[in-house]
Amino acid sequence: MEFLKFSLSGFDDFLVYFGLSIGFVVLYLAIYVRATPYREFALIRAGNAAAAASLSGSLIGFVLPLASAVVHSVNPWDMALWAAIALAVQIVVYLVVRLLLPDVVARHIPEGKVSAGVLLGAVSLAAGILNAACMTPPA
Repeated sequence: MEFLKFSLSGFDDFLVYFGLSIGFVVLYLAIYVRATPYREFALIRAGNAAAAASLSGSLIGFVLPLASAVVHSVNPWDMALWAAIALAVQIVVYLVVRLLLPDVVARHIPEGKVSAGVLLGAVSLAAGILNAACMTPPA
């Protein structure tokens, strides 16, 4: 019984960090889908693979640095600060791609051109990997 009590001693911390993480994911998705000129969820429901690839890459690109923020934070406030930074970086990356490749975002993804969705998703994922790596304290 002592082992079980010891094992569950961090459950309250788990709930705090998991709850914050879910909140940040919801916030990220809410901001991202408003930043795009098309309705991702409607396109995905209609079978648009480009929108699915784009949104999936963006979400994973955000969750990677979010996970790094959880792992490397010293408290929930620290985690929330770095999660907010990760969110801002990912939104800025999307806006830069939108500025540099306006047709990819405005036309090709709504038209279902998978290559455009994969490109946007890959750029988001690459930015997320770099974002997470930069949050890792130096050895």
